[in-house]
Amino acid sequence: MTSGEDVGGIFKSTDGGATWKKLGGGLSAQTGRIGLAISAGNPRVVMAVVQSYEGGFGRLDDLRSKTGGVFRSDDGGEKWMRVSAMDPRPFYFSQIRIDPANDQRVYILGFALLVSDDGGKNFREDLSEKVHPDCHALAIQPGTVPPPKPPKPEDKNKPPKPQVCQRLLLGTDGGVYQSFAGGKNWDHLNKIPSGEYYRISLDDTKPYFRIAGGLQDNENWVGPSGVQSKEGIRNFDWTALAGGDGFYVLFDPTDRDTFYAESQGGEVHRINLLNGEIRRLRPEPAEGQPRYRFHWNSPMIMSRHKPGMIYLGGNCVFKLTDRMEKYSVISPDLTYNDPTKTNATGSGAENYGVVFSLAESPKRAGLLWAGTDDGRLWITENDGGKWTELTSNLPEPARGQWIVRIEPSNIDANVGYVAINAYRSGTDSPMILRTADLGKTWQSITGDLPQGDPVELIREDPVNPKLLYAGTHFGVFASFDQGAHWVRIGDVPSVRVDDIQIHPRTSDLVIATHGRSIAILDDTIPFREFTPEMASKQAQLFSVRPVSGAYLQPGFVDSNGKGIYRGQN
Repeated sequence: MTSGEDVGGIFKSTDGGATWKKLGGGLSAQTGRIGLAISAGNPRVVMAVVQSYEGGFGRLDDLRSKTGGVFRSDDGGEKWMRVSAMDPRPFYFSQIRIDPANDQRVYILGFALLVSDDGGKNFREDLSEKVHPDCHALAIQPGTVPPPKPPKPEDKNKPPKPQVCQRLLLGTDGGVYQSFAGGKNWDHLNKIPSGEYYRISLDDTKPYFRIAGGLQDNENWVGPSGVQSKEGIRNFDWTALAGGDGFYVLFDPTDRDTFYAESQGGEVHRINLLNGEIRRLRPEPAEGQPRYRFHWNSPMIMSRHKPGMIYLGGNCVFKLTDRMEKYSVISPDLTYNDPTKTNATGSGAENYGVVFSLAESPKRAGLLWAGTDDGRLWITENDGGKWTELTSNLPEPARGQWIVRIEPSNIDANVGYVAINAYRSGTDSPMILRTADLGKTWQSITGDLPQGDPVELIREDPVNPKLLYAGTHFGVFASFDQGAHWVRIGDVPSVRVDDIQIHPRTSDLVIATHGRSIAILDDTIPFREFTPEMASKQAQLFSVRPVSGAYLQPGFVDSNGKGIYRGQN
């Protein structure tokens, strides 16, 4: 926040970053997000896509800025020219690229991939046919310019057509695409498990349980953790459950074909796969009353004590009953409700001042925890009859920061954990806190988690309270001593882990990642039984869970090559 002071802009250093000079010479004032590109073929060519607050704003889907847009400098940033008003939704995109072989070929990433062949003056969308929308990453491989063709007799006196690099990699909300034709004829690289999952839940289908969850810009889905075929898990084993961007999905406790799913902004709905029924059931206030606020990713949980009863978080907490047909408000507004911050305009991803984390104690009915994105923490011991604020009990570094996940203990109702991240405030340090007295006092159990790795969630093992799991922005970690020490587990790449579930029957650890889809670590019973003393032994025999043999239907997995993606059973 700059309190209205115009301190943004483009800066240049010629001494390796020791000193910086703010550039002007034609650039807009009152700037917001800025995307930069330097031509690899001619470093004096610098281009920027600039958000500017001068002149106000248009609609969300307006691709053009009133005073911002595409700016170009041909002298290393000393003088700039506004060549186009194009600046699609800077809140979400703000990316520009210059072809290494031709500085007149310019790309802007937006809802579609925009391309210009005249240095950024005019853009077109014709390269985005059959590409999933919301383009966020583009890599251009230098040196992939095709050899020049001999000119035709009728073209002898015409200037040669400018060449452009042919190999492009495009990252979108639908995965990765590749082109060997300068952005034409895209090939969807769907062998890469690149789903951007937010939340998952598990059922107890046998022999393989089902996983349901929601993805960024790709609906909600449900599918098996394994199949009775050596072919492995394939696309058609998973079923779409509708929605826009997908988030929480809950299984109906009495009907395997009914699901409760959520899309952005608290858009909860009930889906029946057998008859195709979809019911939109988001709580709405009476006419003339203030509108409820919901996060992009609103927490929605099924009660463990009263299966079928659902809790939903907005700016207050809702209880939904009768298959979500009825709702009641069971809390006041639990946020600071700062009107200067909560009245956001946009798609819903900008919403602020809401309950972001919501949890029910597995040990005590009516004991609920709620945490907000503006830093407030609450508890109720009588199902919302009275709420007690715990914010002032938190250690100073955690106050006012985003409470991203709450984990009530599976063993002791007085114990709870909160994961807090402050990277939006400029602090990337991990933060996990534990209480043993219902939030009166707190102790850090961050231990030796890597610095610069914010935590998204904390999960306690359902049997061994000393065994904890943490999902961070760069992987998944386990602690065998209640948070004193942490170790990275699994062959998970450096990707954000947004959710972790432990199956109560199989003890499988299921993680949802934002970029590498879903992964399962089979049978965590050895983790549950491990103690630090065992590390010094030469060998240790752990318990083995019961397994059942299953007839594996014949298939042709060994004959289909590597062109089809399959998940492992």
